[in-house]
Amino acid sequence: MTETRAPVGRGMRARRRVLRAALDVLADDGMPGFTIESVARRAGASKATVYRHWASPSALLVDAMDAEFRPLADVDTGDLRADLVALLSLFAASLTGSPFPQLMAAFTDAAERDPALGEMHAELTRRRREPLLRVLTAAVARDELPRGTDADLVVDLLAAPFFYRRLIAHQDIPEDLAGRVVDHVLAGLRPGEAVVVRAKTPTLGARRSDRQGN
Repeated sequence: MTETRAPVGRGMRARRRVLRAALDVLADDGMPGFTIESVARRAGASKATVYRHWASPSALLVDAMDAEFRPLADVDTGDLRADLVALLSLFAASLTGSPFPQLMAAFTDAAERDPALGEMHAELTRRRREPLLRVLTAAVARDELPRGTDADLVVDLLAAPFFYRRLIAHQDIPEDLAGRVVDHVLAGLRPGEAVVVRAKTPTLGARRSDRQGN
């Protein structure tokens, strides 16, 4: 039986449906199947309606990714370790509780082939890094980190283990990984500071669900 959907009209509700459909098409068909026609069909909209808001598939894709995966919320407790652990815990949750890893992988692959899309990808990435950069900059101002600390590089060091585990190794993320990563990175930035080894805790995400999704 063919599913019948109500026509999509104007307004925010219509926009949200199209953006959601765009992510569904990307997840199911990847970039080769990501067209205005396929998104319009999935959303129950006409191509004219979609083109009225987005001039190209690239523009639609960027808006869809931006709407679904907003930058992490700002955290400012005044304590560097607490702020970093809070932000990285939110980041870990986004990698385990949503289709973000698969969608980002497809988005990144497309950005490497399309210079215009690559610029948009870089902008979205920059915005997602900003909360961590602000925390690190504030810590330098409070003398919690040495002057001259390369905040951009530190963000790379903090985020890399999470990306590696989920996107490369396809491993689960331990609940305590945020704290352990922060402790090791801060120990490297603060000479003489020891790393406290804590007991391992359960992982975020289920490898079983990963297998079922393949």
